[in-house]
Amino acid sequence: MKRKQGPLYQQIQKILKDRILHGVYPLGSIIPSEPQLEKEFGVSKMTVRGAVQELSQEGYVQKKSGVGTIVMRNTSHQKLSKGKRFTELLVEEGHKLEKRVLNSQIVTNDEGTEEFGRFGLYCQRIERLYILNGQPYIHLIHFLATAALPGEGMREMNTDIQSLYDSLEENDIMLENFRDRFFVEPAPPEVCKLLEIPVGMHVLKRLRNSFDGEGRLIEHSIGCYNTELHHYLVSYDT
Repeated sequence: MKRKQGPLYQQIQKILKDRILHGVYPLGSIIPSEPQLEKEFGVSKMTVRGAVQELSQEGYVQKKSGVGTIVMRNTSHQKLSKGKRFTELLVEEGHKLEKRVLNSQIVTNDEGTEEFGRFGLYCQRIERLYILNGQPYIHLIHFLATAALPGEGMREMNTDIQSLYDSLEENDIMLENFRDRFFVEPAPPEVCKLLEIPVGMHVLKRLRNSFDGEGRLIEHSIGCYNTELHHYLVSYDT
């Protein structure tokens, strides 16, 4: 917990919401009690109550006398739910999903790719790993335009984030359009190691470009999915 990242109760609220959205606290379950949360986060009772109250106002939890605080909803209602739908489907199926940030840094335009070049001279590169029910499932690399970074200059987006798309929205970056391309090809050796799969194993590869309402490219991501662990369903609108 870092005070410079905003009020502590809001940080705790985001962490608890992320746990709900990713199946750590399943629908109908009881979240840890206030004393347990006070001990975990090292904060006061009022701070914890403020966090839980925020969750309650958003409809995620409900306090019941003599029972505790129950999870009432585990899906997002924000504008970017279209971009999060696959995560929500996994949680609805009863899976537990964890996200780990492996690396984050500002990089210069020396990648030599068309997508990277569209960001200009600089962008932020974030590498993440999704863990499904305790097993590595998705390896993701995101490139974010400097327009999506908070403040002026070359400040990095906070990588201790619960949701990349939530963080963009909190910085007033609204994604309106997603364009995906899919391939099946051998995963790079370093990705095989992270996903704990045999070297040279074929995986589903997804390239995503995310645009704001003015058509500006905000995010380019490269994802490798171990579909041996769980299928990835692609639906095409007609």
